[in-house]
Amino acid sequence: MSVTPALRAHAQLRPLDAEQARWARGFWGTVHDRTRDVTVPRIWDSLSDPEISPGLRNFRLAAGLESGTHVGPPFMDGDFYKWFEAATARLETDPDDELADRLQRIAELIASVQRADGYLHTPTVIAERNDEDVVALADRFNFETYNLGHLITAGVRHWQVTGSETLLDAAKKAASFLETLATQKPLELARSAICPSHYMAVIELYRATDDERYLRLAETFVRVRDAFDEGGDDNQDRIAVRDQTVVAGHAVRANYLYAGLADLVAETGDEELTGVLERLWHDVVDTKLYITGGCGALYDGASPDGDPWQSEISRVHQAYGRAFQLPHTTAHAESCANIGMIFWSERMLALTGDAKYTDVIEQIAYNSLLGSVSLAGSEYFYTNALRQVRDLPYDLRRPGDTGQAVVPPPPPSDERLRERYLSCFCCPPNIARTLASFHQRAASLSDDGLFVHLYGGSDIDVADDAGRLALREDSDYPWHETVTFTVAAASGALPLHLRIPGWCSGAVATVNGTPVPVSGAGTYTRIQREWAAGDVVELTLPMPVRVLRGHRLAEELTNQVAVQRGPVVYALESADLPDGVLLEQVALRRGGTFAPVEIEIDGARLTALETEVTILPLDADAGLYGDLEQAPLRSLPARLVPYFAWGNRGPGEMSVWLPLVW
Repeated sequence: MSVTPALRAHAQLRPLDAEQARWARGFWGTVHDRTRDVTVPRIWDSLSDPEISPGLRNFRLAAGLESGTHVGPPFMDGDFYKWFEAATARLETDPDDELADRLQRIAELIASVQRADGYLHTPTVIAERNDEDVVALADRFNFETYNLGHLITAGVRHWQVTGSETLLDAAKKAASFLETLATQKPLELARSAICPSHYMAVIELYRATDDERYLRLAETFVRVRDAFDEGGDDNQDRIAVRDQTVVAGHAVRANYLYAGLADLVAETGDEELTGVLERLWHDVVDTKLYITGGCGALYDGASPDGDPWQSEISRVHQAYGRAFQLPHTTAHAESCANIGMIFWSERMLALTGDAKYTDVIEQIAYNSLLGSVSLAGSEYFYTNALRQVRDLPYDLRRPGDTGQAVVPPPPPSDERLRERYLSCFCCPPNIARTLASFHQRAASLSDDGLFVHLYGGSDIDVADDAGRLALREDSDYPWHETVTFTVAAASGALPLHLRIPGWCSGAVATVNGTPVPVSGAGTYTRIQREWAAGDVVELTLPMPVRVLRGHRLAEELTNQVAVQRGPVVYALESADLPDGVLLEQVALRRGGTFAPVEIEIDGARLTALETEVTILPLDADAGLYGDLEQAPLRSLPARLVPYFAWGNRGPGEMSVWLPLVW
């Protein structure tokens, strides 16, 4: 069973399921296969092995199948549900009886732990079994509503794919518990509404059941948040949602909140709230988004920064900083925050049909999202820096560090690598569920036809009153500029909308060799005709290498540039420098040329860029300040690799931004 995604009352675009769109070949086909064969099963291996992770064991303890105490962070339940969602998405694209049976058994285990009132939080349930005095919702950092939100989402997806109501019933009970809080204990709900996955979740439950009770519940969440007077910027609850003009605080919490609000708007058509979300989205994209699509520059800080009214300043954690505050080495850019920006952007895309949102989805997908998982598909980053250097005189959080003491101590900062299991395990299953469901981001259907958003090897087959259109995409995107769609089956004249990326100039399209008009960058080109099997649509997206500068207020970008080709951002790794040359000596030349070359790293085929770089003189013994060296400059050949591929060749240094010499 697979249920076609429900319509959104006020959205222009409708999502597709795995029967309508899938990644069958090419770049994303390879990522899909890797996610299916490596990422999803390896995460299960970790979660189900008590020597590695308490993920599964905590549910067994809560069910009374084993004895012991809860281990791990309080949000571990939510991480387990995210893996369950990823495995369910894998089941949708690649049916597997053994996996289906396993997921059903897990669903039954989860449901068996749930209290009669719908509350489910294994730390509390285990403590109660051990006759400990414990109070639900006593601490907002117990993440109960976050966990319940992910439970609801997992329950809906499992029902959509398998037809099983086991976890769907648990989802309904969880929503009932949240409803009781919202109506009877709104203060407790507001205090606990941290990292608000439950906003998106109850809307998904509404779409699955068509029960308006859940839509009203989402509206109540907003009212409860707006009435809360104990909040701060960290959780975006210092001021009412509609009064927010800039994005501040914890980046994951912000992106989840605004994605959930966009879901609500898709059902209510609230124009005022739509305007708020557009303003906030632009605040991130125009002033706070890394070139890699990373979100949330700061490990810790205060917001609003420099405000003269001290009473309005609150501590922030893993957060968006001030406008244009984009450090390189200490960039936080948590993987979950970057994924949250995909969630927010794809909902804004569905609302408006505006290609600018797809541009950001693509920017994140090809850079920070893929960079957060190894090329092998089995190791992960929690943070996603834009520069990695040796011998830092301070510690940076390791991928899985929760901020508590670690024994043994972390390795030197220049040896930070992706890890298979992180003590803070929120990101890996989030990466897995995003990639496992990435077929949903290939295309959408609207009242005006088919919109193709991303390229990379899709099969698409849709139909509506205007007809049917089945397409096969063959391309080597993002490495090569030609994308070819062959009509596999057709009837009628369903309009086809092909996205022209915002980075692209001079796009050309033909149908059966005849040129057709193409709109400008950052739009969708509309092609309408009576389609027939065998028709060929060819889209050419020129990919010259671009050398990009930063805004004048982005201080760390001064006199530095970054290199991008197509949607892919590039980086220099010390692995590609000759002996005796240090990363900080390398500068790019103004007007330099870049030659695309095919390479392989850890079995992955990639396109690198070869160029000549200038080697700056360096006084290795200089202190904080020193005289400019007058030694002559010299040149060397160098190679830049896709940012998402860095860190797959062992410890080393890396930088996206490099000095520019004239």
